[in-house]
Amino acid sequence: MITFVRFIILGYLLTACNCTHAQTVYAGESTVDKGKIAGLYLTLQGDGKQIEKDWETQLQKYGRVSASRGTYRVPNASIPAVSSEPVNMVSTVKSSRTSATIFAAFDLGSGNYVTTGGVGYSGAEELLKNFSRSTLYGQEVRVAQDGFDEAQKNHQKLVRNGERLQRAIEQNAKEKERLLKRIEDNDKELLQLQKDTETNKTEQEKALLELESRKSNVEAVKSKSSN
Repeated sequence: MITFVRFIILGYLLTACNCTHAQTVYAGESTVDKGKIAGLYLTLQGDGKQIEKDWETQLQKYGRVSASRGTYRVPNASIPAVSSEPVNMVSTVKSSRTSATIFAAFDLGSGNYVTTGGVGYSGAEELLKNFSRSTLYGQEVRVAQDGFDEAQKNHQKLVRNGERLQRAIEQNAKEKERLLKRIEDNDKELLQLQKDTETNKTEQEKALLELESRKSNVEAVKSKSSN
């Protein structure tokens, strides 16, 4: 059942993802190591720290990544969409709790960076757009999964509470049975006590008659002695 629900959620997300438009990619410059270089910008809404992690994972697909204070470098990166030759890629990420802005620069060689309308620009632009779709989809999946996990925990909590209540009902039934048995025993004890009381009254009456008879006998004996 849980697997089926997850399948439905993921299917919904796939549909939602296909309908989501990628964030705008635009050309610009950024200062890296005190020098201005041309590149492309992409700003995404969401968990900025997670987006930055996703971006670093993406960069690792192109080659060995070195990172320092939000600046990522991929020397001799293999990015066929941008160039058939190795590319020196530099990227910076500024992230917050609600967004992340990615700057990516592609050096085709000797400081010849990809710029608007130039060689490799459309490939670089598509690279960022594909990443945008991918990371937003991943974000939607995580949010949906977190919601599912929370609902599952709540369901399990309610199931455990239901089981506890069922045990309480069973314990209550046993206690009721024990009390009813005790009441039944108490009723039998009461009947016996009532019978014993009636018997005692009869025996008291007999004892009283015996006592009066003995008293009369004593008085008769004393009467003979005085004569």
